[in-house]
Amino acid sequence: MTVDDFVKSVAAEKPPHGLSETLTSLWWDKKGDWDKAHAIAQEIPTVLGSAVHAYLHREEGVLWNADYWYTRAGRQRPDIPLEAEWRRLVEELLGGAQA
Repeated sequence: MTVDDFVKSVAAEKPPHGLSETLTSLWWDKKGDWDKAHAIAQEIPTVLGSAVHAYLHREEGVLWNADYWYTRAGRQRPDIPLEAEWRRLVEELLGGAQA
């Protein structure tokens, strides 16, 4: 699946079958359901799960919490627009580093 395919899939009612939890969380975020995206992300005990969780708190505007999760992910909060970070995460996850 390409990033463009992933973005187009958001028009559907449900995420595509077989997505990782991290991608499913980002799918629901793009769909506009932050609460569902967050509920999924907070249950993913991996570095990439922490990266998605951090992004979601950054999007929420709670930067102290986002920074905690970026640290757990071994990353620093990026100085890029949220949409660019979302796309970067999707690219990373579709590139085979799914968790």
